[in-house]
Amino acid sequence: MLDDLKYIHSKDSDDALGVASKQWEQLLIDFDLSGLKTIKGDIDNIVFVGMGGSALGASLSTSWPGYIKPLDICRGYDIPAYVGSKTLVICSSYSGNTEEALSGLKQALAKKCQLVIIAGGGKLVDIAKEKKLCLLRLPKISQPRYATFSNFLAVVRVIQSLGLAKAKSIDQDLKATAKFLEQLQTDWLPTVAVKKNSAKKLSLELIGTTPVIYSGPKLSPAGYKWKISFNENAKNVAWQGIYPEFSHNEFIGWSSHPITKPYSIIDLISDFDHPQINKRIKISAKLLSGNRPHPHTIKVAGKTELDQLLGTVLYGDFVSIYMALLNGVNPTPVDLVEKMKKELA
Repeated sequence: MLDDLKYIHSKDSDDALGVASKQWEQLLIDFDLSGLKTIKGDIDNIVFVGMGGSALGASLSTSWPGYIKPLDICRGYDIPAYVGSKTLVICSSYSGNTEEALSGLKQALAKKCQLVIIAGGGKLVDIAKEKKLCLLRLPKISQPRYATFSNFLAVVRVIQSLGLAKAKSIDQDLKATAKFLEQLQTDWLPTVAVKKNSAKKLSLELIGTTPVIYSGPKLSPAGYKWKISFNENAKNVAWQGIYPEFSHNEFIGWSSHPITKPYSIIDLISDFDHPQINKRIKISAKLLSGNRPHPHTIKVAGKTELDQLLGTVLYGDFVSIYMALLNGVNPTPVDLVEKMKKELA
């Protein structure tokens, strides 16, 4: 089935696979940063407001390039009570109409926070223009989750320009990683047969199960993106957990009942986590043998932290899209989300 290009095109009518294969290009976008001149004085802390795919850029940026000031990511209607004039609030929504982001923006304006808007259009863009706020405009793309890398780059450019990023060789690393991803994804394209395509193989092994994705802190944003991708692309329930917390509680939850649980375990491995993290993952697999399905261990090639972070995200996109095709669904639409928005309105 996954080697049948006619079947793939019939189900993937919005070309999610084509969009995935071009995501590396988003790392080369030249954002207009002139609006950052509206940010005045010292920044004490950072609050990012966004939901779903629009929050992923901020999540990824915690692993790379990292922050030299405290950061909170708010996936909800309210921003923290501590915010003030020395708080940088970044409100992000691809559509520009996400009600949680608009609620957070309203509160941030009332508290006279320093403000940056990242959006593709909608009310956020209108407010940014009306209030003369810093605006980074996202390029047009079919779904917010497919704009993850552009959203990530926008966040990176903001914190880099304001001197809030931990990493230093940001420009060089971004260009190198874009080139790396361009080459990396060629092995996962639909024209590559199952026997040579690890993304197709993994999707076939996962079909009919609920994926449970584990990783250490460095890849936890990538793990969450895998969860979202299984949910929205494959229309498949998925869960995520993080080490070392896993081995202090959730670990015990796998220790009884038959091995034939309807799950697939996916361990995402990074070379850049604390060495005890990968040791814990290996020991967990040994101690839980016979009590849960044997884990799929995923370690994406890459010499740098950014390579492994975004390479892992990209791999998950391909796996989940192939799983969608195996589930017989179009990967792109998220009809229930749109119905929810209409009901709320």
